[in-house]
Amino acid sequence: MRVTPLILALPALAAAAEQQIPILDQVKGWFSKATVAASSYASSAPAASSVPNPVNAAASVVADGFVERLTLENHREVLKPGSATANPGIEEWMLFVTGGNKSCLGRCGHAEAEWNRSVARLSASRNAPHLAMLDCEAQPVLCNAWALGAPSIVHMLLPQPLADQSTPATSVRYITLNSTAVSSADIVAIHAEETYKLEKPYEGLWHPFDGPLAKTGMNINLGWALWGIAQIPSWMIMLSITMGSRFIMYVSGAALIRYGAKLTNDPQEQENASRRGAHGCGPSSCCPCCPCSPSRKNAKEQVAGQKAIGD
Repeated sequence: MRVTPLILALPALAAAAEQQIPILDQVKGWFSKATVAASSYASSAPAASSVPNPVNAAASVVADGFVERLTLENHREVLKPGSATANPGIEEWMLFVTGGNKSCLGRCGHAEAEWNRSVARLSASRNAPHLAMLDCEAQPVLCNAWALGAPSIVHMLLPQPLADQSTPATSVRYITLNSTAVSSADIVAIHAEETYKLEKPYEGLWHPFDGPLAKTGMNINLGWALWGIAQIPSWMIMLSITMGSRFIMYVSGAALIRYGAKLTNDPQEQENASRRGAHGCGPSSCCPCCPCSPSRKNAKEQVAGQKAIGD
């Protein structure tokens, strides 16, 4: 009979257990809601890389006021020796060459930020140079015409015309920038400390002012040609190379066969060679499908022999 109180208490224990289950479910629901809310807040929070750097933004605004933007249409007027605003003597120009994902593989961001920071210091320096900027992503034809790579700086000394209206040679130096380690101090030193003199002046075919291509105007045409080639898909180029190489092999093989037949002075061999050349085939052993190949001839002779035996 001692078991009776325990039996009588079972319904109460079951009711208490039923009351505890909803409480546990509610706690789990609150925990899941809190997790979802935290994850949504974390995903909606702006990434650190997407927040613009105020220093870089201010430097970019300052640079826009002092830097000329070169294009295919205005580069002749902007970089014109002896312009009305030129100082007596020689004009010093610093052209910054940048690009995007295609022309610079996405590596010009750091160099461009350092260039923008250096613009204010260059503009405030003694005998400040003229500053210009060329974006190869937006102006690919001009970059191809001058064979420019990004990031880099083109240092130019543009002389004014002489009394007889002749123009002296223009000094051009190409200075390649380290896309990850360049600093604004390095760019300022090109003018302030004349570090550009460490580079030899360029006097080759691609000189933008005194080169043979520039004097004849062919550099712009060549720039357009290179730009057009860059627009061709790679698969089309590979297909053209494949078809061209096969055509050359067929033509050269037929020519060699004809030449070998002439050396043998065998009329039958010359006739076979002319047939193979007419079919565009190479050596007969390499083309069993050709009507003049030995394998086709042997097969025909076997069929004819079997018919003769049957008759």
